[in-house]
Amino acid sequence: MPEKENTFRQLFKSQITIMKKTILLLMLGFSLVTNAKNTEVYPTNWWTDMKTNAIQLLIRTTDDVFLSDKVTINYPGITVAKTYSFPNQKYIAVDIVIAPEAVAGDVIIELNQKGGKQKIKWPLYNRRSGNGTQYAQGVTSSDFIDLIMVDRFSNGDVTNDKVKGMRDQSLNRNEMYDRHGGDLQGVINNLDYIQGLGVTTLWFTPIMENDMEKRTEHGYAITNHYKIDKRYGDDALYEKLSNQLHQRGMKLIFDAVYNHMGSFHFLELDPPANDWVHRWPAYTQTNYREITLFDPYGTKSDKKRMSDGWFDSIMPDINQDNPFMANFIIQNCIWHIEKFGIDGVRLDTYTYNDLDFANRCNKAIMDEFPKISIFGEIMVHGVANQAYFEQNNLDVSFKSNLPSVVDFQALYYGIIPALTEPFGWKEGVNRLYYTLSSDYLSKNPMQKVLLLDNHDEPRFFSLVGENVEKQKMGFQWLLTCRGIPQLYYGSEVLAKGFKAPDGLVRADFPGGWNEDTKNAFTGKGMTDDEKSTQDLVRKLANYRKNSSALKTGKMMHYVPVDGLYVYFRYDENQTIMCVMNTSDSEKEIDFQKYDERTAGFASAKNVLTDEILKTSDKTTIPATKMWVLELSK
Repeated sequence: MPEKENTFRQLFKSQITIMKKTILLLMLGFSLVTNAKNTEVYPTNWWTDMKTNAIQLLIRTTDDVFLSDKVTINYPGITVAKTYSFPNQKYIAVDIVIAPEAVAGDVIIELNQKGGKQKIKWPLYNRRSGNGTQYAQGVTSSDFIDLIMVDRFSNGDVTNDKVKGMRDQSLNRNEMYDRHGGDLQGVINNLDYIQGLGVTTLWFTPIMENDMEKRTEHGYAITNHYKIDKRYGDDALYEKLSNQLHQRGMKLIFDAVYNHMGSFHFLELDPPANDWVHRWPAYTQTNYREITLFDPYGTKSDKKRMSDGWFDSIMPDINQDNPFMANFIIQNCIWHIEKFGIDGVRLDTYTYNDLDFANRCNKAIMDEFPKISIFGEIMVHGVANQAYFEQNNLDVSFKSNLPSVVDFQALYYGIIPALTEPFGWKEGVNRLYYTLSSDYLSKNPMQKVLLLDNHDEPRFFSLVGENVEKQKMGFQWLLTCRGIPQLYYGSEVLAKGFKAPDGLVRADFPGGWNEDTKNAFTGKGMTDDEKSTQDLVRKLANYRKNSSALKTGKMMHYVPVDGLYVYFRYDENQTIMCVMNTSDSEKEIDFQKYDERTAGFASAKNVLTDEILKTSDKTTIPATKMWVLELSK
């Protein structure tokens, strides 16, 4: 019996040893899966049930190089179609197809590296519900956009003002090119103010990682397309902000940058190959001449320099002819929309992109998100030049599929001269009339984004000589003209500054920092002019929310006479008459002169003052004044 008992004990100990070794091996295997050596996959995840189900993974290691491009994925519903190696053996690209029957889970990708086989987890998630209804809804003429530079708006979390390990450690509000500390929490803290102002949509300059040595406040030198800059917050905070906006019935715009990236981007510091950005024998800047792209007498060299030259010495120009780089950019834009519940996309420096690539990218976005809106930054001179880059009625060989643009023509050659030039045959407010009359060139003029100023333009208040009445006229035009109105943060409280240099137009929003003595969120310390301008924007923007004529109505305007410009927004339910007196003397208003739109109406109510005028009577409008009148029968 003792021998049998001894044998049993030995067998039991042996089984325990085997179990321990098995558990150890399982733990080791698990650690290999979750802790592969410094290896990253882009996109960082994907979703089931996407139309974009054939994607290209870019896999990068910062440790051992890949011995081969052999990649194994054993996951139901996912097929490896093709793999690619690069001169830089720290990269592999993998084409995969995600079948409709694939379910969410952790996809295990097995790679061959110098240190042996490695396994990494790549998440496949269930996609969001509500495509086109709860997100990717599109931004329309019913909306009112607020453009915010997050670093300059409000500091809601002082603990992320500086982030250890990032190259830019500046933090000085007295220096226009240093960081000031604004963040996403600061935006969240002030959503009541933003919504109360009548804003329906937020657009931020890029909040992706900008790990550059300096000038990181604007966000356009991206160093990682799949990371939110830690000084603003993180993925979870950005998603929280998106969710809160949608719960309020508001929307979110993503600022996408196709054309360039920051010089400290890993794809520039350690590229897979040398042709992922445009290379020149010596630094070559773009000529900034969009006209070379359609000039019938232009040269190939000028055209190449326009599209392939670098926007700035610290912003390498992305080579969109490289299919891997093109896939990286397109997939990233789709990823952002799905990940964060984006409703509209603003495309930076659109004219400098390869236009065939831009069409392809736009199509990919709209195929996946049919109701989303896309508008491009077309900072050019000339209505026809601008129309070339959007969906247009031009008979040209290249046909753009870009649905909409930021309407710089209505700014440069419209509202600015209207309020800064004396009236003449082709001067003053006549230039606004001429510019708007050129809408026949565009397919979707109602989708154009109107502005008075932005992060690249002088503050409108400075342009009009700090004339408060002219600033108010500008806002009344912005909120009543056709298109989508866009506010630039702080202009509603008379922020000023000329673009000399651009840092002067990117001042902090008053009240966004605890130490501020003036607070535009609460009204503390504000002047009467600042308050009255803010009140005007608030009242008219909120009135606009319930005005079918201003949101989606047609437009009709009369030829300006002696500085007086009259236009109408109307539909079958409502008629709004806008009277803009740009002259330095009062003008008579005879409603009967505008009978194509005033006939049948007995009174006109000023929507800002509530004053009621009889349309049967003549009246006078003071100099440098604008009225927004709702007509009644």
